[in-house]
Amino acid sequence: MSSSAETLYQRLPAIHRVRDAEQGYPLRELLGVIAEQVAAMEENLEQLYDDQFIETCAQWVAPYIGDLIGYRTLHGVVPGVASPRADVANTIRYRRRKGTASMLEQVARDVTGWPARAVEFFQLLGWTQYMNHQRKRAQYAPDLREWQRLQWLDTPFDSIAHTAEVRRIETGSGRYNIPNIGLYLWRIRSFPLSRSPAVADPALGGGLLLRFNPLGADMPLYNKPETEEEVSHLAEPANVPLALDRRWLKAHLDQHYGTDKSILLEQAAANPLDPPQVIPESNICICNLSDIKDGGGNVIGWAHQPAPGSGKVAIDPVLGRMAFGDLPATPVLATFHYGFTSAIGGGEYDRAASMRTTPDQTVGVGDPLQAALNTVQGGGTVEVTDSYRYLQTPTIKIDPGASVTLRAADEARPLLLASGAINLDMGAESTLILDGWLISGGMLTMADFGDDEPRKLILRDCTLVPTTDHPALSVAHAFADVELIRCITGPLHLAPDAEIALKDCIIDATGSEQIAVRGPGPDDLLAAGSMTLESCTVIGKVHTRQLTLASDCIFVAQLVSGGDSWTAPLWVERRQAGCVRFSFVPRDSRTPRRYHCQPKTGDLQTRPHFTSLRYGDAAYCQLREVTPDSIRSGAHDESEMGVLHGLYQPQRETNLRVRLDEYMRFGLDAGIFYAS
Repeated sequence: MSSSAETLYQRLPAIHRVRDAEQGYPLRELLGVIAEQVAAMEENLEQLYDDQFIETCAQWVAPYIGDLIGYRTLHGVVPGVASPRADVANTIRYRRRKGTASMLEQVARDVTGWPARAVEFFQLLGWTQYMNHQRKRAQYAPDLREWQRLQWLDTPFDSIAHTAEVRRIETGSGRYNIPNIGLYLWRIRSFPLSRSPAVADPALGGGLLLRFNPLGADMPLYNKPETEEEVSHLAEPANVPLALDRRWLKAHLDQHYGTDKSILLEQAAANPLDPPQVIPESNICICNLSDIKDGGGNVIGWAHQPAPGSGKVAIDPVLGRMAFGDLPATPVLATFHYGFTSAIGGGEYDRAASMRTTPDQTVGVGDPLQAALNTVQGGGTVEVTDSYRYLQTPTIKIDPGASVTLRAADEARPLLLASGAINLDMGAESTLILDGWLISGGMLTMADFGDDEPRKLILRDCTLVPTTDHPALSVAHAFADVELIRCITGPLHLAPDAEIALKDCIIDATGSEQIAVRGPGPDDLLAAGSMTLESCTVIGKVHTRQLTLASDCIFVAQLVSGGDSWTAPLWVERRQAGCVRFSFVPRDSRTPRRYHCQPKTGDLQTRPHFTSLRYGDAAYCQLREVTPDSIRSGAHDESEMGVLHGLYQPQRETNLRVRLDEYMRFGLDAGIFYAS
């Protein structure tokens, strides 16, 4: 009996309760039914009161409150506007600050999910000086001694006066004029890499010259942005993801070097169980460590190396290099940030949702992988707990019917630097899952086991570094089932009867005339198996037996000029089955039926334009603004084609334009510019 029913029952006269007890409590049961209806009525009344406020109203009431204040719905593609409740709640607050730069910046960040900075271009106009009212910051000729102001010239943080531009800002052409306000957006994100061993240059320095990139290549370093929930001031360089500049880092080293900051160098302890020793900031100097070349163009060293015995460590953030004055006694561990467009491939991302099992074996700080893999041969999970470099070439053997997972821990990115092929010796009906790895130096290879039993291979959030030396994955078993999710890979060689499904992936053959997908073995004309691709970017030629589905994809391929043995850049043998939809397909391709694909017949102009197609660049596979809208918003849901489809960048831009129409002051014009 509920407390309310008991209260009503106790308020009855005692004589009624005595007689009710004599008859088996029928009156008490009646009061219980009445109390339930009273409680439902009370709850309804309380909810009616709560429904008057957007913070407490029911979900179905939010659109009605929004309609009362003229709220315009947005694409719910970012957390800030996924539910209209917060956006409706902020509408009145935003309108009270309508047209101010800080409010526009707040709105831009909320509706796009990108870091933003609002720039009032009329503040940057040069003025003819009047002696009685001088504008010292509006002079046409800048002071050349102020290097910090010159460094930010023509960037979102520009403070130098400009002459007026008469072109309209809405088209992205003109900027500096009296009614103009610009919203700069940063699409490149800053991702961390923690305690990754620095890589010595094999030909120079004898261990004194090292690189941050665990693959041993040059790479710009990024800052760790200081995000704010509430915009109390216009964004500064520390608040957005920027590639670090030498002079800027030198002047602000205390802001960017240290624990929980952009860069930190440590030396591993002699005992792996002891914590690493931090290299103090006083030993760090910022230098230009560019190559020094001899008369024949050969690199003979790096510039501005610290003097021997000085104890100094020079860092070049533009090239991602470091130089030691004294040879490190133990490995150098670098914690830094790099730029990239999306959380795909190996990286220190949040992958906790995919980790539903407790690991059977854990590996860390360079422990041998082979011993752990042998332990779980009959089924289990091996987890690597750090972002170390593993110079090993294991053989992964799995018993029939077993399932083995080799994964990186959540927010870890280990590098498996193999010296040859990594053999996948899988028993019948077995499954192998690779999760969160960066693999270089050797390919994954699955031999033909000579039977008709299936094997399943799943790669999730992995990077198989693209190279022209060998394919990234070679599968010769005809009954293999391969699945790649959010991966970056080099060329794929797949058996003609195998099946492969790719989602949110990049297949990079390092060039549009190279071969991205074909069959295994030495025959370049052998077709791969059946393929299904969703939201993928493929760089290189593709030859497959059947293309079951290609949706929201971009194929960047062309035949070798001057003669090619291939029939078409995208060559599908069985064209009676399958479909290609909402994708960019190279001209003269041989595919199954197409639906809303680009380019249209006779169109010689439409093609994708990329900021970069070089693996390792921050803007890798990012579409430029000059790409036609038929590709930038040509996917089935009006997002862009290709691997960055899931970012919904056209919808984010549309969200911002809708809000600018509402919150701009009368007489002002706004333009949207991508800072990265």
